[in-house]
Amino acid sequence: MNAVQKIHNETIKSDIPPFGIGDSLKVDVLIIEGGKERIQSFTGTVIARNGEGVSESVTLRRVAFGQGVERVLPLNSPRVKALEVIRRGKVRRSKLYYLRDQQGKAARIKELR
Repeated sequence: MNAVQKIHNETIKSDIPPFGIGDSLKVDVLIIEGGKERIQSFTGTVIARNGEGVSESVTLRRVAFGQGVERVLPLNSPRVKALEVIRRGKVRRSKLYYLRDQQGKAARIKELR
């Protein structure tokens, strides 16, 4: 096994639940402010999933106080402590960038039953 493959196997997480585009996720992220550490939750809809393996990242979007907030999180980062699927979404696209232009009821995604 070469060095790259060895590092890949050491850093990849095995506790990531299966999720897809359109799902609502709750991600606990470690925030370091000064000398203190705390865990902050970010709940949003998955609008994109990029990369594979160690370099895989996910883009989450939510609307907070009337403003759209997007966050790109690397899934295998040591700062990402927990990942939980809140609800499954029924979508027919792999990237949901069109949600950036939608507001209110138009921005809803049907739940997969």
